Amino acid sequence: MEASPISQPTMIPRPQHNISRANISANALKVLYRLREGGFRACLVGGGVRDLLLGREPKDFDIATDARPEQVYKLFRNCRLIGRRFRLAHVQFGQEIVEVATFRGRGEEDENGDGPSVERTASGRILSDNVYGNIEEDAWRRDFTVNALYYDIDNFVVIDYVGGMADLKAGLIRLIGDPTQRYQEDPVRMLRAVRFAAKLGFRFDLVTEAPLHRLGHLLDQIPAARLFDEVLKLFLTGSALQTFELLRHYRLFGCLFPATERCLSHQQQHYPKTLLVRALASTDQRLAEDKPVNPAFLFAALLWEPLRERMKQLGAGDLSDIEAMQAAADAVIQAQLHRTALPRRHSLPMREIWEMQQRLTTITGKRPLRLLGHPRFRAGYDFLILRGETDEEAAALADWWTRFLALDEAGRAQALQPSKASPHKAKSRRRRKPRSARKAPKSTPLQPEI
Repeated sequence: MEASPISQPTMIPRPQHNISRANISANALKVLYRLREGGFRACLVGGGVRDLLLGREPKDFDIATDARPEQVYKLFRNCRLIGRRFRLAHVQFGQEIVEVATFRGRGEEDENGDGPSVERTASGRILSDNVYGNIEEDAWRRDFTVNALYYDIDNFVVIDYVGGMADLKAGLIRLIGDPTQRYQEDPVRMLRAVRFAAKLGFRFDLVTEAPLHRLGHLLDQIPAARLFDEVLKLFLTGSALQTFELLRHYRLFGCLFPATERCLSHQQQHYPKTLLVRALASTDQRLAEDKPVNPAFLFAALLWEPLRERMKQLGAGDLSDIEAMQAAADAVIQAQLHRTALPRRHSLPMREIWEMQQRLTTITGKRPLRLLGHPRFRAGYDFLILRGETDEEAAALADWWTRFLALDEAGRAQALQPSKASPHKAKSRRRRKPRSARKAPKSTPLQPEI
């Protein structure tokens, strides 16, 4: 990485910044003070410092120190070491984790070629980075200038080696070093750049922005499990809709959800009205109101259009509606797994939300009452409400369920009497052909209904 370190950092004393220990997690302070008492240098760094300077409440607090991971481990009984690409210490206090990283070095070999170095692939992606250094080297190894500010617990000074304070005041996202090289070192930095721009409302430095349009293919090198974690960060931090717009603008969304991008491209003139846009806006609203959000619901929305497209392809066959739904879900999920992981704890509820859309079409007999007790009924109903915002047929069905839920027990029983049935008839299911007229079954059996 090319860098031009300045000889002296900018030191912002306590009277000239707004960071107060009263706004720092008590557990993070414990870690900072214990490291200092152990004879090590310890600074708050990264997003925690950035957000405090912006007057925001940090989501978490990260610490940088000259203590090696094994030394941190000895200081804290509630510590565990993680990571292969770069060794980190996690100090756990109940549900809160304080991450402690050792100052990184340049990773350059000595004259004999025997010194430690950063391990890279032929394309430049970093595989191993367990090379340690001092605070200045660490600052120049970080990704964005606004994330490379240090709050020193010794004297409460903010230390700036890379011009991060100026970019923070200007509302600018700027990579440290050569952007193309930094994106090649870790392509996930492109997603992080978009996430920070959306979350903070900052604009991109032009040099930082330029490679985003052409380097999305580098994300193919990243493990699917890591991309899944990044997707959650992208869409579950309160700025999902703006993040989505930026990802599409820089042609990065299709690298994460290629099937969804194809569907959106086919209906380009209508996409502002899609269920996905409404779901992302709803997610932002729920987070703003401090309400819980369900990743399974989010992925159900992200993959809904590919599911519908696949179901249409299967609709001309001999499958019932529920069988077509299950077969389409299998195909869509398997295709998505090539890009992002999708753990079963999320994929199974997602499938149930999809299948609930079929079940909610039955609004006669005792089925509606039985559905009320289904563990995914509420998520399925909420999903139907979102569908109703862009689909008239779904809107009529959602209206029936909304009125039905507003009734008391007696009212619901009365509403389901044959003579009092709702005028919003469920779409009749296609009758299956007689067994003798069906085609031979496929070699791969369909997944049973969840």
